[in-house]
Amino acid sequence: MTVCAIEPAAAHENGAGRAGCTITADGCYAARLALAGDSLFPERWTLDGPEPYAVPLPGNQPEEPGTEVQPLADGRVLIHRQVDGRHAFSLLYPTGPGTGELPLGTVDRPEEGTWLRLLPPAPDGRRAYALAAGRHSAAVWLVAGGGSGPERVAEVPGGCSGGVWLDREGRMLALDRESGGRTKSVVVDLGHGGEVSPLLQIAPGSDDRVLLADPDSGLLLIRSDAPSPGEARLGWGVLGSTLPVRFPECLRLPDRRVTPFAVQPGQMLTPEGCAVALHVERVDGAGWIGLWRPAERRVHHVPAPAGWLGGTGLWTADGVLRLPYSVGAVPCGVATLTMPGEERRPEDGSPGDTTAEEGAEGTESPSPRAERYSGQLPTGKTEMTVHHLNSLADVPRPVPLQQAPLGRLVTN
Repeated sequence: MTVCAIEPAAAHENGAGRAGCTITADGCYAARLALAGDSLFPERWTLDGPEPYAVPLPGNQPEEPGTEVQPLADGRVLIHRQVDGRHAFSLLYPTGPGTGELPLGTVDRPEEGTWLRLLPPAPDGRRAYALAAGRHSAAVWLVAGGGSGPERVAEVPGGCSGGVWLDREGRMLALDRESGGRTKSVVVDLGHGGEVSPLLQIAPGSDDRVLLADPDSGLLLIRSDAPSPGEARLGWGVLGSTLPVRFPECLRLPDRRVTPFAVQPGQMLTPEGCAVALHVERVDGAGWIGLWRPAERRVHHVPAPAGWLGGTGLWTADGVLRLPYSVGAVPCGVATLTMPGEERRPEDGSPGDTTAEEGAEGTESPSPRAERYSGQLPTGKTEMTVHHLNSLADVPRPVPLQQAPLGRLVTN
């Protein structure tokens, strides 16, 4: 299952866009900081049972707002605190009425101008990593699942942000690296001494970031100002494909921030058929969910469930989007969505045979039924380089789009 990747925070590209909770890559557990009165405490959610339930994991004192939590596949929760000038990491677990805590060690607080945060959950669920990034260099730390204490596993020259896993083994990590005033995505091979190589380069003068990836299909969701200098736009491409990145007009919503947070897994040979979940936000903070497939020319806009832990969710392989939410009557809940019209597909099974409405306008806010914001895929090509990852030779290579079953629906 593909879950949201956290985009850069505060001093990076995207200030407050932190997820409401963090979900393991297999979708079994989630963790968040919950609020009791004015106090914050860690909470673990179990999602793989007949119905979700939460287990509070409070410590001896309330947590600070900057504390991070991340679940592991065995049900323990990693917590990252700042204590006495250091970054401290521990594993939390329930012990009857109390909370057990296993200290893992500390990392010295980086120098001024440097930040340290947890990377998205590793695909194997056994390990956890953190990124310490400054203006001129960054380090990747293995903070849980190693031999003894936090271990520095990679050094990356240049200021870095982002963090997206490209494979199921948790070896290939994409980072957005700033150099010479421009940002380009690179891949860090954690299984080969932290070797760094280029990943995404569209134009010499463009800022090109990887936001989300699906290891099964190779689908990449990116943000770049290459097609419209000065305006960062959402686009998509396929890892290892020779075709250019596309920047669909339907993803270009005026005065909206559109951020992908989940991709449907399991679509091995049809990346353009993957369902993608988008968090659509207005400047006043109001937001909703967009549902989209690269093969289609429209976005379906649907309301988010009340109490949605914004920017968080996961797709199942059979096309169900699961969204965690918390409201007074249901403190631990999961809402489900599917692509509108899935049950009404044409007889040939192709989701793109329905004609998109020409010139439809986006609404100020979504209505209870799905509304459509339509537009044409660009007819021009925006060339890019998505470099092959030789270390991923054993991973099935996605079929080039022009040879894929739904290739005829994608306009070059």
